[in-house]
Amino acid sequence: MGQGMSLMQSPGSENRADSTKEFNFTHRDFERVRELIYRRAGISLADSKHEMVYSRLARRLRATGINTFGQYLDTLERTQNGDEWEAFTNALTTNLTSFFREEHHFPLLAEYAKKTKNPLTVWCSASSTGEEPYSIAITLCEAYGTMTPPVKIIATDIDTNVLATASKGVYALDRLEKMPVERAKKFFLRGKGEQSGLVRVRHELRDLIEFKPLNLLSDSWPVNGPFDVIFCRNVMIYFDKPTQGKILQRFAPLLKSGGLLFAGHSENFSYVSDAFRLRGKTVYELAEKAKL
Repeated sequence: MGQGMSLMQSPGSENRADSTKEFNFTHRDFERVRELIYRRAGISLADSKHEMVYSRLARRLRATGINTFGQYLDTLERTQNGDEWEAFTNALTTNLTSFFREEHHFPLLAEYAKKTKNPLTVWCSASSTGEEPYSIAITLCEAYGTMTPPVKIIATDIDTNVLATASKGVYALDRLEKMPVERAKKFFLRGKGEQSGLVRVRHELRDLIEFKPLNLLSDSWPVNGPFDVIFCRNVMIYFDKPTQGKILQRFAPLLKSGGLLFAGHSENFSYVSDAFRLRGKTVYELAEKAKL
């Protein structure tokens, strides 16, 4: 995965320490991190992520009392599983999200829901801190005209820390600043006293969603299809093309015929898998051959 030495590098520079840093973090350490997170979570770290990796994993060295990256990575490789692997993965997972992000998807979801007679099942496969699954739940409540629509939403993420935040459903008030006031009043409770400046999603929304940890690279997924809708937005960009293809092939049998797969704005699945065909702007459905 490494990029060979540039012309400006001198022999041995790949292991040279930056004396201004608290910990020695060499090019070799970075390459080990890249390999470990790729094997564990399928994430392909770019060369430009060197400083980000140092910053996030330096916190783990402090927390564990380990003095060098080499020792820390050795410990991970010896254990293979356990709490520190979870912390390592959580540290390197990026969780940028917001309510109704890429808002053009939600009217399409509402339109689909209104045409569906049976109870609707949705899988949000990269739920992060919960804004996306709650946006899905709000959309479906509005589409059905009730706070208790015939809907089941499964929300998963590899990062257990963000799942804990999502499950609580408590956010800073400013997270709702772009949301229409009436919608915010209907679906959120505003905190008072010590909770001033915070909001909590109404329990009716929370009851529509089941949060659970899931690694898209795992051999088995703790979800049962088929689903009417799968949201897989802004996560595939962290995987290489072969990994993307494998995940999409596993999505195919979990999506109902006529169901929708939503992608992120910078993701294009058409060039990765023939299991899906483009239906609209970053919205896909099963290709004819995948329905057979």
